[in-house]
Amino acid sequence: MPTTSLPATFGELKASGYQSVSVREEVRRNLIDRMRAEEPVFPGIIGFDQTVIPQLENAILAGQDIILLGERGQAKTRLIRAMVDLLDEFVPIVEGSELNDDPFNPISPDARRVMAELGDEAPVAWIGRDLRYSEKLATPDISIADLIGEIDPIKVAEGRHLADETAIHYGLVPRTNRGIFCINELPDLAERIQVGLFNLMEERDVQIKGYRIRMPLDVFVVATANPEDYTNRGRIVTPLKDRYGAQIHTHYPRTIEEEIAIMEQERNRFPDEERVVVPDYMTEIVAEVTARARGSSEINQRSGVSVRVSISDYETLISNALRRSIRLGEGIACPRISDLPYLIASLGGKIELETFGEGREDRLVDELTKRATMAIFGRHCDVDALDDIVTAFDLGNAVETGSDVPASEYVNSLSRIAGLPDAVAMLIGDDGRPEVIASAVEFVLEGLHLNRRLNCARTAAGGYRYAR
Repeated sequence: MPTTSLPATFGELKASGYQSVSVREEVRRNLIDRMRAEEPVFPGIIGFDQTVIPQLENAILAGQDIILLGERGQAKTRLIRAMVDLLDEFVPIVEGSELNDDPFNPISPDARRVMAELGDEAPVAWIGRDLRYSEKLATPDISIADLIGEIDPIKVAEGRHLADETAIHYGLVPRTNRGIFCINELPDLAERIQVGLFNLMEERDVQIKGYRIRMPLDVFVVATANPEDYTNRGRIVTPLKDRYGAQIHTHYPRTIEEEIAIMEQERNRFPDEERVVVPDYMTEIVAEVTARARGSSEINQRSGVSVRVSISDYETLISNALRRSIRLGEGIACPRISDLPYLIASLGGKIELETFGEGREDRLVDELTKRATMAIFGRHCDVDALDDIVTAFDLGNAVETGSDVPASEYVNSLSRIAGLPDAVAMLIGDDGRPEVIASAVEFVLEGLHLNRRLNCARTAAGGYRYAR
């Protein structure tokens, strides 16, 4: 809706029948409208439908300020940013006001003066949702001036008195009046700054350079924190904790399907996507690697294993397949088991090991990918039904694989290894593209190796040789 069609003066605004409501009431009303229309309240948020979202809806319906507690990569900030869509598309403010002043109830000196002098002729501007949301990452260098405000020396130099409210340069929170203010990693905020925040949240009184100001702000305050920091290393003053009405715990995806849905939604996409074909079992292996990492005793679970691990691993897997297809001149890019070692670049930097040592990350990634591959192989194949393949290797056959081996060589192996064509067909159906066949062949051979039916050794060229 263009703002040019909306009332431009206070008189026109009153004549239109517009009624001003608090930001909590506004968000609550729009939430109720979405729920009644059976529309997604938080589109794009996966895996929280029965856990986090109902609690978040309860907090909004209750008009409570909110803390989201969760480890890194659990969509905390994304949830809060999704709340912005529950604000009205546009709201009126006194034109030029610093604090998004409501024309019906201005709070800043300049806006009060404009309304008193011009009355119904006071100009009205309309601001969108994006201008009503502010976000700040808590860091040790944050000051009260950043959040609340400070005496502006330029205004004082112009002749204004220190006790003059108009001499103040307002901080981020007052400038988010009639909106949503988010502070990420709340425990990292210095205690003296927290005092200024909780006083503003409840009593609406702040002191700037000894000058006491009554500031009736209308701000929906939300925060995020890591549970480890929230309870141990970080310190939150008790009155501040008490002022947040809802403490909601987020979590990582609880099923492989949810992890995959997030991977597919969030990964980088490019115009040549039609060249990329990812078999289901390869996607599942990437998700399973993350699931295994979250249960590994070698990884510091207090810092968590982010969903970003899955997303980055998935992108790396696809990119290595694409690199191979470009270099070998193949028609499509299809990831294989031999692409998994390249995950070290994306996985290694996103986990914290409990102990350190040279080569530990490489070894851990190798172990995780093997465990994940074996688990997913068990979901797709019955190893006892593949005895014909094992028998073919008993007769002296061998197959060499590798990330840089052309797909055509895998197709040739089908005619030499009895039972392998049927196993491949079970995975890919009648898809006869060599790149897809190559991926399926590697999956079957690696699955048999991990189940101790085939031997596997590294080749001089850096590939793998499967034999008996």
